[in-house]
Amino acid sequence: MARSDEQVFSMNIYVGNLSYQVTSEELRQAFERFGEVTSANVVMDKLTGRSKGFGFVEMSDRASAEEAIKQLDGADLKGRNIRVNEARPRSENQSSFPPRRARHV
Repeated sequence: MARSDEQVFSMNIYVGNLSYQVTSEELRQAFERFGEVTSANVVMDKLTGRSKGFGFVEMSDRASAEEAIKQLDGADLKGRNIRVNEARPRSENQSSFPPRRARHV
């Protein structure tokens, strides 16, 4: 299956160690100075509605995304040094639940 131009040139970026107070809009603003942000999302806990402390940013231009990663990895955002790198695709056997621990009898 051929990839669309958007998939080839865009990049999805993982942003970790976020302050629990950072919003998706603030995450977007932090990356917009490097280029066009097509989406920015802070991941929220479904049960509590609170931030999980990480998020994803998609940028339309790969070169801009690489520059954002270079400049923002380790940078301070609302009092926390954020971790920024290219997001890796989830493997097929990865679930959103933690692995089960073996029971000892």
